[in-house]
Amino acid sequence: MCELYASQPQSLYDTTKRSLRIQGVVTSLALENQMWHLLEQLAQQQQCSVAEFISVLYQEIIERHGEVKNLASMLRVTCLTYVMNNKVS
Repeated sequence: MCELYASQPQSLYDTTKRSLRIQGVVTSLALENQMWHLLEQLAQQQQCSVAEFISVLYQEIIERHGEVKNLASMLRVTCLTYVMNNKVS
């Protein structure tokens, strides 16, 4: 039943911590490696670095919603939205 999911390499769900600057503040962010890979794809499509992509996204969410309650969760949902909107039918 879960062979597809269980067979994924552990390296994809290992967590990597990166430091980046958002609105002039350095923050550390821990995400699964697969999320970092997806964020790299998103940033590449926007022709910017991952840090730039996250910073712009963060600012746009502030403008729309006034705050980002959980940056890591927001980025995971961003990655899921990207995958769901780009799946092959």
